[in-house]
Amino acid sequence: MSNELIDFFIVSIALLGIGIYGLAVKRNAIRMLFAIEIIINAANLNLVAFARFLSHSGGQTLALFSIAIAAAEVAVGLALIIVAYRMYKNVDIAEFRSLKG
Repeated sequence: MSNELIDFFIVSIALLGIGIYGLAVKRNAIRMLFAIEIIINAANLNLVAFARFLSHSGGQTLALFSIAIAAAEVAVGLALIIVAYRMYKNVDIAEFRSLKG
């Protein structure tokens, strides 16, 4: 592996670590949604890095599909958070446990 590919992996691992930390520690729904987006961006960075260094990998195409899916996920997630805020006047995940059927 070349030095440039290792640099991409280091940045991707850092993004993954930040995203996992955000999911594990934060209890705010919006911050958790941002943490999921950071994890998805780490995966996209790996896809684009492999597409640059390997021929016929299709990583850029997969990254574009992943970005489109992430945009739809954010739209649905924010809609759910807005509805939960209107019901509970709070976006703390602990408050949402009463949504169980």
